[in-house]
Order: sequence, then structure tokens, then C-alpha cells
Amino acid sequence: MPRTDVAFQRCISPDCGATRGIDEVLVACPECGGLLDVAYDWDRATPPTSLRQFEAKWSRRSEPLCFSGVWRFHDLLPFAPPECVVTVGEGQTLLQQADHVGRYIGLQPGRLHLQYEGMNPSGSFKDNGMSAAFTHARTTGAQRAACASTGNTSASLAMYCSVTRLMKAVIFIGSGKISYGKLSQALDYGALTVQIAGDFDDAMARVREVCQELGIYLVNSINPFRLEGQKTIMYRVLEALAWEPPDWIVVPGGNLGNSSAFGKAFSELRELGLLDHVPRLAVINADGADTLYELYEQRQLRWEGGRPALVTACQYYDELDREHRKASTIASAIEINRPVNLTKCLRALEVCDGVVRRVSDQEILDAKAQVGSGGIGCEPASAASVAGARLLRQQGVIGADERVVCILTGHLLKDPTATVAYHTTDQEQFNQVLGSRGVRRASFANRAVAVGNDLDEIVKAIRLYS
Repeated sequence: MPRTDVAFQRCISPDCGATRGIDEVLVACPECGGLLDVAYDWDRATPPTSLRQFEAKWSRRSEPLCFSGVWRFHDLLPFAPPECVVTVGEGQTLLQQADHVGRYIGLQPGRLHLQYEGMNPSGSFKDNGMSAAFTHARTTGAQRAACASTGNTSASLAMYCSVTRLMKAVIFIGSGKISYGKLSQALDYGALTVQIAGDFDDAMARVREVCQELGIYLVNSINPFRLEGQKTIMYRVLEALAWEPPDWIVVPGGNLGNSSAFGKAFSELRELGLLDHVPRLAVINADGADTLYELYEQRQLRWEGGRPALVTACQYYDELDREHRKASTIASAIEINRPVNLTKCLRALEVCDGVVRRVSDQEILDAKAQVGSGGIGCEPASAASVAGARLLRQQGVIGADERVVCILTGHLLKDPTATVAYHTTDQEQFNQVLGSRGVRRASFANRAVAVGNDLDEIVKAIRLYS
């Protein structure tokens, strides 16, 4: 059963603050419609007195909870008893010092680290949150779980359903808005996949209605338990840096679940006295899906102590509708115009003295090529963090000597089409896949060398190009 003695759900609006038990399945406050947090009575939950206490878990990696990169931090998300936790070994991720990419950004040696979430079982960061949401779904007796997805959420949900056999997966995708690398996972793992005429925002609206109508458990990041799992990405970053916070965390911004979760993680760690300072947060939009940038940097929308002027967001959304503007970017994982976690992200930006930037598809793919040439492949949306860090360095916001962690959210093979098109010698293929996105050049292309089926020609080519 859920741990009602230590955890509960609470509306994030200070004018409401309504609370509900964690045995309820909610994606919005029943009183005011606002977003919900999973909150804890830390006096009952007995959190650690030092982050270094988690190091002892490494000697117990034969135990499933200690092996999991999410659940070895169970003391910081104690909403379910250990026997109810669902884990498939998520969170075995890598924080790599990346001087090659750091030079591209403009950082001094040793100052850039890449947090590679592509090492998760389904190939993206989504497994962190899905493990937590699945755990909550299990405690409530859910039989089916659903999501709207640009690809990674659907792959993760389908995987957890397939591996555990605890639930059936129902996935909503928009027309033409998902890469084959991600769609293939959902199909192969046996999920019921529903493709609607529309984009992600349309799919998100429909899945919420369907879940309400049919009593299906919704696992999108509007679900507060999803964000509890995603908090642990920051715990692993701190762990890898010997518990010393970096100066900056840079993360792509789509539905804004990660940035919201990161802000909550740091706020709680500071509240518990486990950190005395927190890193700054930079959230990076793609040019073709730049709602947060427009609202935060251009129209000055702020958290305002929990009372943001959301009429500003409503006015902007009305503009999008009147002008029939749909999100459009090669970074399909962040191709979202109406981020469901907007208000939580505003809170995170206040907690972490944050900034928001937008980058073009050209900048994203060039940064992606630099990440790849450094030995870690990532999907386009991941590279928005690197492109954003480079922009912030050029603007003088990030100093050359500051320690920066860029979050790489998904594996290279999530979207191989964009990668192959970037490096291709076929101009027609390049134009078809990338030209329509405003990408005009492949600044760091690694093109194949065409030679005849002749030993001398092959040897000559190798000597010439290697």
C-alpha cells in the first residue's frame, strides 16, 4: 500500500495548497485545477543526514533497489514501500568529462560534463520517471497506463508494461511527429498505439480526456510521481561529482518535466540541509518550439511566489491558435508548444536562478555532431543542451572556468534519420530531411568516401583520408 504516513499530494498554488492522499490518481488539483507535487513529512520519513550515506548502496548492488539509479535514492522519494517498487535496472548512467565538446562550447579543460541518459534500458531519461510512475500505478491497482508521446515516453511505457506484465500500454502519437527509432520500440514491445490527426499538444489533450473517461492511469509528466523519478538524475550528477554541485545544469526544454524535477530536487536538498548551495539552471528551447523562451525571456513571466500571471501564457496560446502555429523542429522530443509543467518550471527557474534560451535546428545538429565525435551519440533534442551552453558562453552568461553539466536525454539511435542525413553525401536526402527545417549546411559532417571495388583505390583512399 502507498506510504500515507510520510507522503501526500499537494497543490503547488499557495492560494490553494489543497492536499490529497497518494492513494488517489490525480493529474491536477481537484480544488483549483493546478499542478500537484508529491510532498513529504520529513520528520516521519527520516531522510539521510548526509548525501555520502548513499555511497554505501554500491556495496549492495545485488539488491534490486540498490542497483537502480532511481531507487538507491529511495530515502529522498519515499512514497512507496520497498516491496512495491517497480524497477528494471534504470539509471545506470554516465557522467563523462568531455573536453572535446567543452572546447566547442568555449570552456576550459575539465569544466564540461555530459550526463548521458541514453544508457537507460529504453534509451532515454524517461525510464527514471516511468519507474516511479509505474510504482505508484502498481500501488493503486491500475490495469492500464497511457501517455501522449513524441516517442521517448511511449518507448519507456511500453517497455515497463512488457517487462513487468503488470499493465497494458496505450499510446497516443501525433501524425508524422515520431521518429521510427522510437515508434519501433512501442510497436515491438506490444503497446496499443493510437495515431491521431494532430501534433503532440493535440495528443496530450485527447489522452487526458480518454484517461478520465476510461479510468486509465496517465503517465505523462503532468503526473507528479513521474517527476519524483526524474529528480534522481540530479542525485546521480551530484554523486559523480563527489557531492559538489556544478555551477550550471543545462537541459533541453520540451514539456518541462526535467527542469521542474531538477528544481524540486535541489529545493528539497537545500531544505533538508544536504546542500548549502544549488547550481544555476539553463533551459534550452528549439527555435520552432520556443514557448518557454517567449514567455520567460520576452514576456517576463515569473513564478512570483506561486502566483504567476498565467494570463500571459493564455494570451500567447491564443496567438498560436489564431496564427495556426504548430511546433516544428528536428528535435522532435521537444517539439511541444504547450508544456504541461510550465508553472513548475517557473518555480525551478526561481529556485536555481535560471535562464532560458532558444537555439536553431542548425545549431542543434552542429552541436550533436560535436557530441558524436567525442564518442557519445545522442538524439537531436539532447544536443540542444550543448548548443544552448555554447550560446550562453558566447553571451558571457557562462564563464569559461565554470563547471557545466549538459543533460543528454536520449540515445543516438532514437533518431538515426537525422544523423544519417546530416552526414550524407546525398544532397536530395539532406534537403528532404533537414532542409525543410532551415538547416543549410553540415558544418561537421563525416561523409562516407566512395571508391571502386579495387584494392589499390581502397588503399589510396585510406592513405588520403586517414
